[in-house]
Amino acid sequence: MHKYQELKVWQKAMELIADIYKLTNKFPPKEQFGLTTQINRCAVSIASNIAEGAGRNTKGEFNQFLGIAVGSLFELETQILISNRVGYSINKETQPLINSISEIHKMLIGLKKTLK
Repeated sequence: MHKYQELKVWQKAMELIADIYKLTNKFPPKEQFGLTTQINRCAVSIASNIAEGAGRNTKGEFNQFLGIAVGSLFELETQILISNRVGYSINKETQPLINSISEIHKMLIGLKKTLK
């Protein structure tokens, strides 16, 4: 349906993944199978759902996967805030990530509107 790699929102999501991995690489080793894995998988899920939805047959299906991506985006934001609260990251590190999440959210909502 869509060439997902040409979608700016997918490109931004891919940049976010790289930034998330840089952040979680600093987390303590005891979190390797906890918050680190959960945050990384969540970030990957955003771009993956955009790509999967783009490959579906109908606009409705694409819209559904974009909705899943939005859910993963909010989940990621929550996990980043948790990492701040438990002392694994500081606001200076995470604020740019929160800003990217906000931008991607706006882009996803805009894309969803074009599919209706």
